[in-house]
Amino acid sequence: MEKTYKVGYRVHLYERLQKVNFHGELTFPIYIQVTFDRKSIIFKSYYFELFSKPRYGKNLQGRKYGPVIKDIIETENRLIDFIIDKNIEDFSLDLFKKEYDFYCRDLCDLAEEGFIDYVFTYFNDQGLPAFAETLKKGGKLGLLSDLMNDMKTALKANIYNKFIENSFHYAPPYLTLNNFVQHTKKWPLRYFSVMEWHDDKIKQTFETFINKHFKYSDIQKIREEIVLLSM
Repeated sequence: MEKTYKVGYRVHLYERLQKVNFHGELTFPIYIQVTFDRKSIIFKSYYFELFSKPRYGKNLQGRKYGPVIKDIIETENRLIDFIIDKNIEDFSLDLFKKEYDFYCRDLCDLAEEGFIDYVFTYFNDQGLPAFAETLKKGGKLGLLSDLMNDMKTALKANIYNKFIENSFHYAPPYLTLNNFVQHTKKWPLRYFSVMEWHDDKIKQTFETFINKHFKYSDIQKIREEIVLLSM
């Protein structure tokens, strides 16, 4: 009789380590343990690291707020279930970790650094070097898309519109990814994972949204750029 093996996993607060600051609160970091064929691997949660970044926190009435630990664990559970189901016929711990590292990544996060570089270059070219430097530093401390919303109000229309139009030619698709996320997900868990991009239904919803809201966009170019980001 062919032997079958059960895959087990646990997403949990790793209480053997010191607590860390998570948006003003001390908490144990989230770790993942996966067991298969009486062997286990354990590693730090990608989403705990992602949602620990300053841009996922807000200050309201003198208090910091961030994602709820329970919601991060549920996000990990969905990803892990997807990977296990996808590879159940040929499962191994090495394959699981390789797939996890690929599918977990947030496309907005992957696109952000390249977009910040574009922001810096564009406003330097417009003769606004101090503004460019401020945006470059501020984009790493908070949510870059919030700065973008303020820029639309603060800048002259011709400068802002040119900035948006040029981004489709010279920057990663941060604008389109973030706008889609802001319209489809509630704060603070605003992310767009590689796993979601590989869901045909979600991908079609994204492309329909882009075609409707971004007249300068080239959907084929955006597809290609997202593939390059996720490689």
